[in-house]
Parts: sequence; C-alpha cells; structure tokens
Amino acid sequence: MSQEKVALVTGSSRGIGQAIAERLGADGVSVVVNYRSDAEAASKVVAKIEANGGRAVAAQADVTDAQALRGLFDIAQQTFGGLDILVSNVGVGKFAPLPMATDEDFDLHFSTNTRATFVAMREAARRLNEGGRIIAISSGIVTSHRPTAGLYTASKAAIDSLVQTLSKEIGSRKITVNSVLPGVTANTDEGDSVPAELKQQLMFQTPLGRMGEPEDIADIVAFLASDQARWITGQIIHAGGGMF
Repeated sequence: MSQEKVALVTGSSRGIGQAIAERLGADGVSVVVNYRSDAEAASKVVAKIEANGGRAVAAQADVTDAQALRGLFDIAQQTFGGLDILVSNVGVGKFAPLPMATDEDFDLHFSTNTRATFVAMREAARRLNEGGRIIAISSGIVTSHRPTAGLYTASKAAIDSLVQTLSKEIGSRKITVNSVLPGVTANTDEGDSVPAELKQQLMFQTPLGRMGEPEDIADIVAFLASDQARWITGQIIHAGGGMF
C-alpha cells in the first residue's frame, strides 16, 4: 500500500482498533491513533508503528462528542496533509431484556455506536480524497437476535444500513464503504468478559474451532483499505469464523 495513504482509526488504543492501526501502519499507511482516556496505551501503539518504519500520531477525543470527533479529521489534515481511510471502531454494550431496558440504555447505545459512526462517516464523506475507503466495525450479533442484546443489535444494525446507503451516494468519487462484523473476539473488552465455560461453547459452535483474534479483523480491514478491494463496496462482511 502506498506510503502516501493516511488513515484515521477511532478507538485504536486497544483491542481490535489497536490491531487495525498497527496493521495499517505496517502496510505503510500513516495513522491517526484515537483514544478516549488511555494516553499511555495510545503512545505505545504509535511507538510500535514508528519502530516498524511507519508514521503515526496519537489523538485524544471522545467520539460521542461530535466536535471532538470532527477535530480528529483536522489532526489528520494538519499532521499528514489529508485523509484516505476512515475506520470507525466504536462500541458499547449494556445487555438487558427489552422490557427492562431504560431510556438511558437506549441513548447510550445509539449515541455511542450509531451516532458516533454516523458523524465520522459523514465527515469522511466530505473530506476523504478520491478513491478513499470508509470501513465501519459492526458486530456479527446483528443477525442472531439474541435475548438481552436488542439495543446493542439495533444500534449496530443501523450502522450497516448507513454503510449501504452511503456507498451509493459517494461511489462516483471512487470511495468504497463497507462494514465488517466480528464475532466474539479474544483480547478485547467484550471477549475478555466472556466466562471460560461460555468461551468453550462458542469455540465449539464456530466452524473454524476457535475464537477470533484482533489480528483476524485487522487483516480483513487492511484488505478493504487496499487498492485490491477497489471493486468491493456497500458490503456487510461477516468475520466470525462462520459462527454468524
């Protein structure tokens, strides 16, 4: 991938976002590493990218704050001269049966998972260079309709709908827009919270026989961000080892 490419990866100080930032950096992409509160973790991601010969900068922003989120695009412009790739990697989940869910639970899911992704995608659509890439991280659970996951599922499914619509609106600029749907992934906040017994059940139910790793998702994102994926847009890509 050309060293002239620049990416913004939200939520990239740990987990899937970290793996994506490091993989893009290894591919020669300059990366804006976004974090909300853990400056030390973000600095380590930047240091790893730079140690491998890449360029990166850490940028603090709470992506639920639209103004702060827009500021990340300014940082990309000021630091690297523009932006070619957006990876919107945000997610929060509070699980409860719908009859027990509160208005505050609804606002939490849709302000974080949906609105933050919408604002990031809208800003990217306005600012990305021609031939750019927009990649949203959704969730494989959107197709499972699992009890207690209704609000989380709805907020992530809304992202997939936005992806499919936006891909048709900005395709004339050769910008592709796709969504990646991870399954339960190890070494993430979500994956680490799964009890050991349930992890074994999930691995048994997964055709490939294991939980995902952040690097599995990063490889798919790196492909979608590459020139080789220029003919793929508006797609909802499952990345859960066949479980979903």
